[in-house]
Amino acid sequence: MARIKRGVTSHRKHKKILNLAKGYRGGRSKLIREAKSSVLHAGEYAFAGRKLRKRDMRKLWIVQLGNAVRAQGISYSRFIASLKAKNINLDRKILADLAINHPEEFEKVVVETSKS
Repeated sequence: MARIKRGVTSHRKHKKILNLAKGYRGGRSKLIREAKSSVLHAGEYAFAGRKLRKRDMRKLWIVQLGNAVRAQGISYSRFIASLKAKNINLDRKILADLAINHPEEFEKVVVETSKS
């Protein structure tokens, strides 16, 4: 049986890793061992970053809503509590967008929640 050489396969694997490490500084973009570990860690950071972005965006929406309802004379917590009590199912993303881009519509929502 003939011997199988693996040079082509490993070259292809190395090339794939080095392409992913393009733009990294120093040996991280040129040496396969360093590039491999850098690409691995970059992937982990990217995964974690996608989770963190969701948290950060929710925090941002809450701050934007807090500022918008404070201008209307109520606190954020009372606003959210009255939304739940009135069974108005708008999430924070939509409410923050309304507050910034359509303030008159947002004011209607605030008035609706403050009615007794």
